[in-house]
Formats: sequence, C-alpha cells, structure tokens
Amino acid sequence: MPGVLFLCIHNAGRSQMAAGFARSLSGDKVLILSGGSEPAEHVNPVAIEVMNEVGVDIAGYVPQKFNDELLKSVDVIVTMGCGDTCPYIPGKKYIDWPLDDPKGQPLDVVRRIRDEIRSHVEELLSQL
Repeated sequence: MPGVLFLCIHNAGRSQMAAGFARSLSGDKVLILSGGSEPAEHVNPVAIEVMNEVGVDIAGYVPQKFNDELLKSVDVIVTMGCGDTCPYIPGKKYIDWPLDDPKGQPLDVVRRIRDEIRSHVEELLSQL
C-alpha cells in the first residue's frame, strides 16, 4: 500500500485538510499521515468548518510533530510551506504545494485554500 505524509508547520490547517481529503478520496488504498515541524495544540477551527461544508470531518485529529517513523513509513512526502524545517530523506518522492496558510484567514480565503488542496490531492491520488 502506498503511503503519503502531508507536512506543514503547525499541522493544523493545510496538512490536516489534505490528509482529510486523501482519506476520504482514497478509501483504504493509501496510508495517509500528516505532521508538522511546530505542531499547534489543535486543528484550526476554520479549517474544520470549511471541511465540514464538503462532508469531510477532520475535527477528531490532533496536530503532531513529524518523526522518523512517519517519514520512513511513506513513499511520498508533500510539503506545504514548511521550507527548511521540512526534513529530507533520500529515496522519498517529494512534492511541494505552495499554498497560503489558512491561519487567521477569513472563511472565503480558507475555502479557496481548501479547494486548491482538494485539486492537488485528486491529482496526487491519480498518480499513485
């Protein structure tokens, strides 16, 4: 089973939305993980709200720091704005999605980010 790790700084917005879409769209065919370099205490409530609007519930997930175990258990690592704080492991496929951070953004902006993420996730899953 292929595995994908979605990484951003706080693991509270972009990476959680991406993981939510990937879980929803892939069923049990892909291992989906997410993490951050500086995890927040909880998932961004606006991200939870906009994901609920499209039928994807990410409220039960907790931001976590990425670790070697997460990195080694996947084939693809998708980074979203973590720059130099994202790890590099030789032999892994890396993809960077230049997405705005939803933190502190109004609903309409977070909806746009959500829709961009969904498009990226759909493309990624079609390639796995």
